[in-house]
Amino acid sequence: MTILPRFLRSLALTTLLSFVTPIALVTMLLTAISVVAFVPGLQIIGNTGTTHLLDFLAAFGKGSSLEGVLVISLTFSLVGALFDTYAFYHYRIFNS
Repeated sequence: MTILPRFLRSLALTTLLSFVTPIALVTMLLTAISVVAFVPGLQIIGNTGTTHLLDFLAAFGKGSSLEGVLVISLTFSLVGALFDTYAFYHYRIFNS
């Protein structure tokens, strides 16, 4: 009976971290590209990079960049949860 709380805690943490990671990475990338746009002579690169990244995200979100980030994050969290479930099962079977 003590296995279930550990599994659920691990699953919740893995799902949460897998959801937040893509959001943080996209935010950091957008921030970095926006900062590059303030450097004299690199405005075109910064603006083009921002436009391309937002268009890429919009492709996953039916035209909305925010929806695109959420779709990618939900997909990552699902994959993280499946991987955690597999790893927990594999550890329990082979280390019993």
